[in-house]
Amino acid sequence: MSAEVETAIFDLLAAKAAPGKSISPEEVARKVDPEGWRRLLGHVRAVSRGLARQGKLIVLRHNKPADPEDFKGVYRLRLPMPSDPVRTIEVDEAAGDGE
Repeated sequence: MSAEVETAIFDLLAAKAAPGKSISPEEVARKVDPEGWRRLLGHVRAVSRGLARQGKLIVLRHNKPADPEDFKGVYRLRLPMPSDPVRTIEVDEAAGDGE
């Protein structure tokens, strides 16, 4: 199911004519399962978070990039753009090298 959701996200984004255009999670869920789309919304959120962590996707809140680890409420999805801030992942030193 995750692969279907990921494919739907990138298919919908590719169909947008202009760079920077976004899609809603509802659009993704409806593409995967037009009849039972509501039950997929949580899964769309989880897949979106994972793709955002990998830098393949941007989660938007109020049309601004949001932290994929800490966003709530209504959101949209778009492809990364060169003007987006670079997100760095901090590594927990205690879990890092074992010193």
